[in-house]
Amino acid sequence: MIIKQQDFNVKDLNYTIRTATINDAKNVSELRFQIDGETENMDREKGEAFIDPEGFEKIIETDTNHPRNLFLVAETDGKIIGYSRCVGNDLKRFLHKAEFGLGVLKDFWGYGIGKNLMKETISWADVNGIKKIVLYVLETNERGIELYKRLGFEMEGILKKDRILSDGKYYNTCMMARYHES
Repeated sequence: MIIKQQDFNVKDLNYTIRTATINDAKNVSELRFQIDGETENMDREKGEAFIDPEGFEKIIETDTNHPRNLFLVAETDGKIIGYSRCVGNDLKRFLHKAEFGLGVLKDFWGYGIGKNLMKETISWADVNGIKKIVLYVLETNERGIELYKRLGFEMEGILKKDRILSDGKYYNTCMMARYHES
């Protein structure tokens, strides 16, 4: 799906949130690769499950044409600094829900980019009949968990000892969801 572009100014940073286009594929591929190496909050280590520009072209095309998918990017001065993706399901029993994920370059944390990507996605979901948005977050990502709670997400479950991080220890993954009655 496609949303109307939104402009933001937070702490003197001007950025735009808009629907990803095919022309963004190369930049999104590079961005995802970089973000995966900046924090252990992501599912992947740097380079794992790499998606090349052609792969992102297909994803973006699919998401643009699918009524329950949304792929957004955050951009400043022509540079993509964050992305989010919400993916619906075509099975009848799950038409009401979608899974969500996002990433923002570490240099741009604290500018409300993740929050605004989420808000745009929530608005889109509410208008398009998606009742439930589900996401997974590492238990140590306290900033993310607090943001999601402020946006109406609730803890639905814990996947115990779900991930092994660089310290060799196991960590839990929190499953959170927001349900919208209409």
